[in-house]
Amino acid sequence: MGKRIKLLAICVLLTSVSILSGCSENVNLDNTQKKKNIALIVKMKNGDYWKTVKMGAEVAAREFDVNVDFNAPDDEEDIEGQIRLVNEALEKKVGALILAASDYKALAEVTEKAYNQKIPVIIIDAEVNTDRIHSFIGTDNRDAGIKAGEKLVELAGTDSRIAIMSFVKGTGNAEQREEGLMSVISKYPQIKVVAKEYSLSDTKLANQLTKKIISEKGEIDAIVALNAISSIGVAQAIYEMNLAGRVKVITFDSTPEEIEFIEKEVIQATIIQNPFSMGYLGVKYAVEAMEGKKIPKRIDTGSKAIDKNNMYLPANQKLVFPFVK
Repeated sequence: MGKRIKLLAICVLLTSVSILSGCSENVNLDNTQKKKNIALIVKMKNGDYWKTVKMGAEVAAREFDVNVDFNAPDDEEDIEGQIRLVNEALEKKVGALILAASDYKALAEVTEKAYNQKIPVIIIDAEVNTDRIHSFIGTDNRDAGIKAGEKLVELAGTDSRIAIMSFVKGTGNAEQREEGLMSVISKYPQIKVVAKEYSLSDTKLANQLTKKIISEKGEIDAIVALNAISSIGVAQAIYEMNLAGRVKVITFDSTPEEIEFIEKEVIQATIIQNPFSMGYLGVKYAVEAMEGKKIPKRIDTGSKAIDKNNMYLPANQKLVFPFVK
């Protein structure tokens, strides 16, 4: 009889543990299911700039307890591919959309489609040709172009022959940076722009175009590259042609390759942005918009000119080395 009672007690205990365990799994599952889903769609999968955007978004996702689905076309030129990704996100009924648009005009329609479906739309990095968004978070690209122009004058002087390596013709960011840069150059009639090329955000093409400019245009005092991928290609070409220091190079962003070229004195200055904040604030304000809170219509995440003398200052290290904890 005693053995039967003990056996019954063990069965009751095991059953209770099983029930409690089952309840615990259900609670966790319910919590997962209740997490809000945010689609983050950027211009391209590769590149340290977009990895940093993703890192900022992941930090915010953990902090605000949401799921962030990161996606992008294989390359920045694939505008139709990016539109398709946005439509797929809308079909999944995401709670919010964070978009770095590859094209100022082409992405406007699908952006408005999301807005009309009452989905909070946060645009980061590059603007879209519509005001039907909840917030824009990114660099003041005209101001960043002005900073590049001021560095150009400081390094190459007011009587110089220079070249410009932009990235994708017609994109808002490229046009605004070119506009800012030219607003400085236009003040100095003795600065001659001997070439302006577009790398299509392709490092290899930027390298080839730089070598072509130098071989065809003769002596060049400086080259300004207007995005990270173009910057790497230009710096590689200058390094391979043994022109480091003779041709001043002003770039954008702070990829590991660019930092190495700054150390080697191939790049004399770079204009850094804050992609981590774009990712982090994009998620933060997407969450607040989903909660019905009022969010800022526009946030400038800033830009700064960095060179070998100031990149290791404590105030600049988090911007230059966002992957270092």
